[in-house]
Amino acid sequence: MNYISTMVSLHPYFKPHTGKMETVLELMPMFVARTQPEVGNLFYEFTVNENEVFCREGYVGAVGVLAHLANVHDLLEELLQSATLHRLEIHGPAAELEKLTEAFSGMSPIYYTSVCSVKR
Repeated sequence: MNYISTMVSLHPYFKPHTGKMETVLELMPMFVARTQPEVGNLFYEFTVNENEVFCREGYVGAVGVLAHLANVHDLLEELLQSATLHRLEIHGPAAELEKLTEAFSGMSPIYYTSVCSVKR
């Protein structure tokens, strides 16, 4: 059987503006603290590679993603004053991705549609 999970994962890549890496690093714990109590969040972490910041995050469907966006909206606005979102991937089943197109319309995301997955 070809099982498709309802999980949606976001993969935003940020490039801090010149001299702003420290500001971006200071915001990361605030995002984590704000995300911690979200019931629709499955995982959330930041990683850094030289002058690029990546946030690996997964949610229970589009509902979890939309709740997260509402929860961190002000922090994201603050982050975007110090960094550029240069790539955004959204991975998940087609039915869940369709629910997100309006919310992400201004961010030019690249959508990856789930084909099959493991059920545990």
